Amino acid sequence: MAAADTVKKSVEQATAAGNQAFKEGVDKSLNALTEANTLGKKNIEAAVESVTAATRGAEALSAQALAFSKKSWEDGVNAAQALASAKSVQEVIELQTAYAKTAMEAYLAEVTKATDTLSASVKDSFKPINERTTAIVERIQSAR
Repeated sequence: MAAADTVKKSVEQATAAGNQAFKEGVDKSLNALTEANTLGKKNIEAAVESVTAATRGAEALSAQALAFSKKSWEDGVNAAQALASAKSVQEVIELQTAYAKTAMEAYLAEVTKATDTLSASVKDSFKPINERTTAIVERIQSAR
């Protein structure tokens, strides 16, 4: 009988250890799936935030381009009217030179403004992605 009790006790211990190991394995798997789901959700949120920032940047650039085009058109009309009312060839040359200089300065200022807007937009667009990448790299390094 003692041998049977020993075998029974061994089987019960093995069963209990197996059940515990199985439970721990399931718990670890569920935790890993939950964490993967959370990471995936945060990555999607970062992508949406990135696209939203890029859209805002494109809208800002569009608005700037439209405003510049309108102002350039108005300046061109005013310059044409001034040229039409010029009294001499010398005055035409002076008006045309002044208009060309002003137009070039306005164009260069607009290019600088557009470059600044584009640069800020790219920075804002990549910020959420960079933050997620940093978080993932830190997570991987801490898991080592």
